[in-house]
Amino acid sequence: MSVTVLDVARAAGVSASTVSRVLNGTTPVHAAKRRRVLQAVRHLGYEPNGLARSLKQRKSLTLGLVVPDITNPFFAEIAKGVETASHRLGYSLILCNSGNAVERERRYLEVLRERRVDGLVFVPAGRHGDALRAWAARGLPVVLMDRVVAGVASDAVTTDNRFGMKLVVRHLVRLGHRTIGFIGGPRGVSSADERWVGFLEGLREAGLAPESRLMVRGDFTFETGLRAAPALSAAARGRLTAIVASSDVMALGAMRAVHQRGGRVPETVSIAGFDDIAAASLVQPPLTTVAQPVREIGERAVELLVGRVAGERTRPSFVRLKPRLVVRHSTGPAPASGARR
Repeated sequence: MSVTVLDVARAAGVSASTVSRVLNGTTPVHAAKRRRVLQAVRHLGYEPNGLARSLKQRKSLTLGLVVPDITNPFFAEIAKGVETASHRLGYSLILCNSGNAVERERRYLEVLRERRVDGLVFVPAGRHGDALRAWAARGLPVVLMDRVVAGVASDAVTTDNRFGMKLVVRHLVRLGHRTIGFIGGPRGVSSADERWVGFLEGLREAGLAPESRLMVRGDFTFETGLRAAPALSAAARGRLTAIVASSDVMALGAMRAVHQRGGRVPETVSIAGFDDIAAASLVQPPLTTVAQPVREIGERAVELLVGRVAGERTRPSFVRLKPRLVVRHSTGPAPASGARR
């Protein structure tokens, strides 16, 4: 009977994912754990053979990843992190783009099941979890990423969205802003709803009363920001001095709208986003934003999934990572008399 990674993990007293990290040699592992793994490998005579392991365990050594919009730079970057972590742990990855369509999402889950992937990293398109529940009902491992679905008990890796949004509101208030518009994400998407709540909490902590007409919802696209910024300015009747967007892509759209109307950022209006995509530091002026730990999100999700595939855990694990505020030049002191355009 051939020796498996699980045998090595049990002998060394570590997880299967730790064994994989030691054998691949691409991620630092605590010296004591590393020694135990290598001693177990030598003692048991383990030989890493992907094909043999796949046949023995009846596993495909393939994971599925479903994201709602691969054209959104945030999801592209997070997909890269998932692929890197999967490769490091000895898995191939199949990427599917649901296009924010629930039916398309359901079909992709069926395709991945037919392809016999060992597990799924999943960013849901919306709040409805029927396809996800069907997947879980078959006993197939899944880890949610960035978003969660109400009523679905599953491993998940997310960012503390409320905390992150409060960070950016506090930053703007310290700069003297008192009339702040907000461009939120789709209702029912957990990350968008959490940022909406965080924005409200940030205003109330600063003693500012939220104004419903200065809060709109969109779909995380550039076009939403392009449309929303002029609408918020009109609703504020010249009082608007700052806009916070629930994603960098929407924030970039808002910046374009200000420039098209002859305004300047941050002199006319300060603008901040959420995500810290690569483009945030490249635009002029560079965008102030809340940085999500994208690489860590992908790595933790894959490690949870590989552990679940290996049968290491029975209870769901929920990981909430802390974001950080990155202050750049798109935010500045509030104009004395508010925005003029």
